[in-house]
Amino acid sequence: MTATPLRIRKAAVLGAGVMGAQIAAHLTNANVETVLFDLPAKEGPKSGIAMKAIANLAKLSPAPLAEKNLAAAIVPANYEEDLALLADVDLVIEAIAERMDWKLDLYTKIAPHVSKTAVLASNTSGLSINGLAEALPEEMRHRFTGVHFFNPPRYMHLVELIPTKLTDRAVLEGLEAFLTTTLGKGVVYAKDTPNFIGNRIGVFSMLSTMHHTEKFGLGFDTVDALTGPAIGRPKSATFRTADVVGLDTLAHVVKTMADTLPNDPWHAYFQAPAWLKGLIDKGALGQKAGAGVYRKAGKDIVVLDLQKQDYRVSEQKASDEVSAILAIKDPAEKFAKLRASADPQAQFLWAVFRDLFHYTAYHLADIADTARDVDFAIRWGYGWKLGPFELWQAAGWQQVAGWIAEDIAAGKTMSSAPLPAWVTDGRNGVHGKAGSFSAADGVEKPRSSHPVYQRQAFPDPILGETFDKGSTVWENDGVRLWHAGDDIGVISFKTKMHTVNDQVLDGIQHAIGLAEQQFRGVVLWQPSEPFSAGADLKGALGLLKEGKLAQFEAMVANFQATSMRIKYSLVPVVAAVRGLALGGGCEFQMHSARTVAALESYIGLVEAGVGLLPAGGGLKELAVRAAQANPEDPFESLKKVFETVAMAKVSTSALEAKSLGLLRHDDIVVFNSYELLHVAKAQARAMAESGYRPPLPARAIPAAGDTATATFKASLANMAEGYFASAHDIEIASRIADTLSGGKIERGSLVDEAWLLALERRHFVELAQTEKTQARIAHTMTTGKPLRN
Repeated sequence: MTATPLRIRKAAVLGAGVMGAQIAAHLTNANVETVLFDLPAKEGPKSGIAMKAIANLAKLSPAPLAEKNLAAAIVPANYEEDLALLADVDLVIEAIAERMDWKLDLYTKIAPHVSKTAVLASNTSGLSINGLAEALPEEMRHRFTGVHFFNPPRYMHLVELIPTKLTDRAVLEGLEAFLTTTLGKGVVYAKDTPNFIGNRIGVFSMLSTMHHTEKFGLGFDTVDALTGPAIGRPKSATFRTADVVGLDTLAHVVKTMADTLPNDPWHAYFQAPAWLKGLIDKGALGQKAGAGVYRKAGKDIVVLDLQKQDYRVSEQKASDEVSAILAIKDPAEKFAKLRASADPQAQFLWAVFRDLFHYTAYHLADIADTARDVDFAIRWGYGWKLGPFELWQAAGWQQVAGWIAEDIAAGKTMSSAPLPAWVTDGRNGVHGKAGSFSAADGVEKPRSSHPVYQRQAFPDPILGETFDKGSTVWENDGVRLWHAGDDIGVISFKTKMHTVNDQVLDGIQHAIGLAEQQFRGVVLWQPSEPFSAGADLKGALGLLKEGKLAQFEAMVANFQATSMRIKYSLVPVVAAVRGLALGGGCEFQMHSARTVAALESYIGLVEAGVGLLPAGGGLKELAVRAAQANPEDPFESLKKVFETVAMAKVSTSALEAKSLGLLRHDDIVVFNSYELLHVAKAQARAMAESGYRPPLPARAIPAAGDTATATFKASLANMAEGYFASAHDIEIASRIADTLSGGKIERGSLVDEAWLLALERRHFVELAQTEKTQARIAHTMTTGKPLRN
C-alpha cells in the first residue's frame, strides 16, 4: 500500500519576513520552484521587499540556503502585480505576522487566484487554524491546514501539522509525505490549541525556569550552566536561547498564551518578568540587537546581574554537589538526589522538572493525540535529548508522580491543579510495547502506519524502543557486515566517531570480499552520526613517536588499498553519508560506486589542518576526475579542488560538497537522514539490476604536470607574502599541488593510479616525519583545534 503522493512542482510563500524567506529557501534547497510574495514596495521595483529578503538570505547564519547560488532560483513577487503567479502553484504557505485580521484579509485577496487543487497552509505559531479557515471560500477549506515550521526551518527537524475540522485526510497524508521525504522533516500532528505542542510546552518550560531563577536567587549564567548539556539540552540552555530567539519575540509568544489561555491553571505565570520588560524597553532585544541577557564586551561575554542592575563577566558554573548529582547515570537515583538535596541549585532543578511534568501531564489530552507527539515535538523543536514524558518515565514514573503529588499538597508547585487520574493508575509510564498513551482516548497507540515511514528502517526511537539490527554475517573489532534479510549487505564501523584504524581497514576489505560472494551490493552506513571523522591519529602518531616508520608506511599503503578495494569491488559499494565525513571518511565515499548523502553532511579532506595531505587515495581520485572531465587540460578542473584541499575546506551541506568537487554530480542528496539507508540500498540494488561492473583501471591518466605545480606554487607565494599562510602551510600545499599534478613530469604525460598513489604516500610519510606536523597532530588531539605553526 502506498499513499498517493502530493505532487508539488511549485510552491508560493506569502510573507518575506525572516521565517517566510527561510521556508522559501528550504523549499528551494529541495528543488521545489518557489515564489516569495510580500507587500508592494513604496519605492523602487514593486517586488523590492521580497528581493531584499532573498538577498539577505546569504547573510544569515546558520545559512538557510544549502548552496548560496540557489538564491537566484527564488522568484520575488508582490500582491499588487503578481497574484496571477498563484494559478499554477501546488502549495501555498502563508507566513505573515501573527495578526488574525491581516491573515484573513490576505486569504480573501488570494482566494480567487489559487487553483482548485492547491493545498493552503498557515505557518502561524499559535493562532486558531479553524478560525483562519473561516476566511476561505467553502470549497477551499478541505485543502487548508496549519503547518508550523520551527526556526531555523532548514535545520530544525520539527514541523507541526494542525488539521482543521474539515481538512481532507488525503491532503494531510500527502503533505505529511512531502514534508517528511522532500523537506526532511519530523511531522507531529497537533490539536488546534494556542501555541500547539512545541511552543506550549517549550515556552512554559522557559517561563517556569525564569520564575524559579528569581525564586532561588540564581544568576542567569548559573541557570544556563544547569539547563544546557548538563541535563541533555542544547548549549544555548535557557537565557542564551531567549537572546537568540529575540526577547521581544519571546514576550510576544508569552502574551499570546496570556490572551488565548485565560482558563489555564498556570495563567498567573503567563507574563514577561519585570527584568525582561526592562530590557525590551531599552531596545536590548538579544542577539539581533547586540545585547540582551548577555552581551559581548571586548573579548568577554558579560551577563546581566539583577542585583547590581548592570552587566558582569559570566562565570557559568554548577556547584560541585549538583555537578556530582548530574553525573549520576541512573535517572531514578539522580532525581531522588536532586529532590533530597538542600543545595539551592538542586532544589531549582527539581522544581523546574516537577512543574514541567505537572503541566505536560495536565494538558496532554487537550494538546496532542499521544505522549509520543509531545516528546518528539520538544526533542525536534527544542533540541532536547529526551522529551518531558521520557525523562519522567526514565526516572521512575510512580516515584516521581508521588513526589509531584506531595509538592502539590504542600503548596510548593506553581499551580494547585491536581494530576490527572491516569497518571497514578498503576502505570509505569506512557511509552511501552503497545505504543504511547493517548490521554484523550485512554489507550496506547502505535506509531503511524503512513507508508512514508516504511522508508525509515531505524527511525528516531522513543524511550524503550528498539529496532531489529539485522543479522551479522561477519565482524571484527573494527566493522560489522550485516543484512536485514534482503540482498544488500551493510558495513558499519564499530570505532568511536567511526574513525579508521587497522581493524576498520582490514575489516572493510574482508567484508567486501564476503559481499561479492553473498550480496548484490553493499552499503557503508553508520547507525548514528558521524559517517567517519577520518583516520585514527592517535595510532598513527604512536607509530611515528616509536620510530616504527615501516609500519607507518604500511598503514598508509593499507588505507589506499582499502579505498581501491571499495572502488574496484565486483558489487556496487554505496556510501551512505550523514554528519561529518572527514579525511579518510571523505576518501572512502569518493571511491564508492555512488554516494547517497544526507543534506546535512559536512564533507572535507581536512588533512592539511593537521600538517598532512590526503593519502587514502583522495588526491589520486581528484586527479583522475580532473583528467576525465578535461583530458586536454586537467589543470582547469584541478584549480578549484586544489583550493578546497589546501585550505582544508569542509562543505556546509551535501549540495555544497558537489560544488567543491567532493561529491560527484550524479551522487544523490537525501533530505531526511532517517531515509538514508533505504535510498542507499535502493541505489545499490538498481546498479546491480543494471548489470553493474566496476570501472576499468585508469592506466592512461593525462597529468597536469610540473607546469601546473609551478602555477600553483606562484599563487602560494602571494599568500605567503600577504602573511595568509605560514611556511609550513606553503610546504603542505606545495606537496598537494605536486600530487594533484602528477609530480615532476611534463604536462600531458600519461600516468596510472599506482603512480599517483605512490606520490601521495611519499609526501604523506615525509610530512609526518616533520616536527611541525607532529606538533599539529598532537595539538589537535589534545585541544580539538588546529595549530598554525
